[in-house]
Amino acid sequence: MSTPPLAPPRIPQVISVRPVTLDSPGRGADLEVRITAPTAGSDLPVIVFAHGFGQSMTAADPLVDHWTAHGFVVVQPTFLDSVSLGLTPDDPRYTDIWRTRVDDLERVIDELDTLLAAVPGLPGRVAVDRLAVAGHSWGGQSVGMLLGARVLDADGRPGEDRTDHRVKAGVLLSTTGLSRGDLTPFAQQNFAFMNPDFTRLSTPTIVVAGDHDQSLLSTRGPDWFTDVYHHSPGARHLVTLFGGEHTLGGIQDYGSTATTDESPERVQLVRRTTTAFLQTALGVDPDAWAAVAASATEPVGRVDSQ
Repeated sequence: MSTPPLAPPRIPQVISVRPVTLDSPGRGADLEVRITAPTAGSDLPVIVFAHGFGQSMTAADPLVDHWTAHGFVVVQPTFLDSVSLGLTPDDPRYTDIWRTRVDDLERVIDELDTLLAAVPGLPGRVAVDRLAVAGHSWGGQSVGMLLGARVLDADGRPGEDRTDHRVKAGVLLSTTGLSRGDLTPFAQQNFAFMNPDFTRLSTPTIVVAGDHDQSLLSTRGPDWFTDVYHHSPGARHLVTLFGGEHTLGGIQDYGSTATTDESPERVQLVRRTTTAFLQTALGVDPDAWAAVAASATEPVGRVDSQ
């Protein structure tokens, strides 16, 4: 008698609301946010996700879908660099977008109750004290400042401390590394904020990088994207994706033509490791990370911990 095949896992129902608008005097445009959440469950932890350059609150569905299916509420602001807003380098706000991004993240966290109230049936089911931030590429730089990273000025002095102690865990995806004279002339001229200091990034964090991610902004190799793991006291784990490039197999969208390293297996490893890390770091499941770390990751990638 043959064994019947396993039934596919049940996918929980979710609800997504966008845009939810926060008044933002002085920003030049109100802050628009998407909130996605399971329709059932209580004590739901929150992930505030920061998109990469030019994207918007609709980015990263392959991650958002997985996180919400595992009981997280995901909150996604659209930053001023989004192509949906049409700002050009001639706009006086442009050079300070990196700071405005952090301001936007803080505004979202400050107004979480207001945002959550816009989703039918969600208020009262969320544990806002179980708060994590996650970001991809420029989004990683943005949320990294809430985790404790700082930007060095031209004389090597650390700038403003934007650490937010309400944030209990971080996920840094394809996050740029130290400067140390390795930035290309274009990056030096246009992205002065890409001069981070990770020595005070002490919030528990997982770092994900692709070992084929060669940036046009640095003369370093793909190891540039692992600097935060090696130079911050808070980075607990490094997930290295074999053959992974900047989009880590396609985390930014389903079937995106911008993905140069399309791999459902890489995306799945990003999903599994980040979800398990957050479940453990936020006190949802103390055994989740150990179970994932002990599972086989070859030939897709490798997990290192410290």
